[in-house]
Amino acid sequence: MSSTVAIIIAVITAFGTTAGLGFVIIPWLRKLKFGQTILDIGPSWHKSKQGTPNMGGIMFAIGIIAATVVAMLSFTLSGGNPETPAGEAIKGRDLVSVISTLCLAFGCGVVGFTDDFIKIKKKRNEGLSAKQKTAGQLLVTVGYVLTLWLSHNTVWKIPFIGTINFEESVFKGVIFWLVSIFIIYGTVNSVNLTDGIDGLCSSVTATVAITFIIISSVMSFAGLGIVAGALLGGVLGFLCWNWNPAKTFMGDTGSLFLGGMVAALGFAIRCPLLLLPIGIVYVCETMSDIIQIGYFKLTHGKRIFKMAPIHHHFEMCGWKEKKICVIFSLVNAVGCAIAVALIYFGTK
Repeated sequence: MSSTVAIIIAVITAFGTTAGLGFVIIPWLRKLKFGQTILDIGPSWHKSKQGTPNMGGIMFAIGIIAATVVAMLSFTLSGGNPETPAGEAIKGRDLVSVISTLCLAFGCGVVGFTDDFIKIKKKRNEGLSAKQKTAGQLLVTVGYVLTLWLSHNTVWKIPFIGTINFEESVFKGVIFWLVSIFIIYGTVNSVNLTDGIDGLCSSVTATVAITFIIISSVMSFAGLGIVAGALLGGVLGFLCWNWNPAKTFMGDTGSLFLGGMVAALGFAIRCPLLLLPIGIVYVCETMSDIIQIGYFKLTHGKRIFKMAPIHHHFEMCGWKEKKICVIFSLVNAVGCAIAVALIYFGTK
């Protein structure tokens, strides 16, 4: 079996599982009255979404993990494709990358699930405190970075510059830990911020998944392609239920799960710095929030954007949610194309 076939299996399995679970999980969430509480400070028209089942991210979390396992087993049991380097790509160190990717995503998803559950039980839009949420994310992040360190996945590729082995000295080792934790924590929360309107986080993440599938082909890394394929199928399957008007929201359960996957895939390609162009929309969402808060404090009440994160600014300007999803996804696709070019031409 070729790695391409394994990726297709992952996409189809994740899509079918996620979309199919919607018929079971959404009614179950509605029965449990696990509905979203809408903030008063948000756009007034969002009030119509009050009570929409939350925690729908459970659907694609199950779909992605199941699809990865099915595709990996199919690829391995078939003997892989021994004629290409990808035939050996899911063994040893790379197998650790695949497993740790799912573990980071799952761990972040658990933190999100806890936050969502508390919000729903208390019938308000406040779950874990900022300190509790940060502590949970950092605990999961440190565990993931430890697996990278113990498995010696500490060599980063810098396009047009070369490679850096962080195990060469104690100083580089400290830098590896600090920068890795910062990148993962930042990525996870940036993806979380992007989940603010129907279909936005899923559609943007679909472009990210396609990018990692392409990069997996360039780098002959079958394991990466399978995980990215599962991610693509999962978010597309979820879009069947989350496209405006949404029948369910992914909640922090889903957005933190996706954030963990995206971050881990960046480390799996040994080039986490490329997460900047690959997730350019995530970055813009976070920066708009930081700029808005900073400017508000400096000017004692003035704002640069009508509302932050930036997708709400465009909402306030009159853009429909579907238009924002399409435009933001196209913008992110441009960043993804730049990342692919950097990998292809800059790491040869």
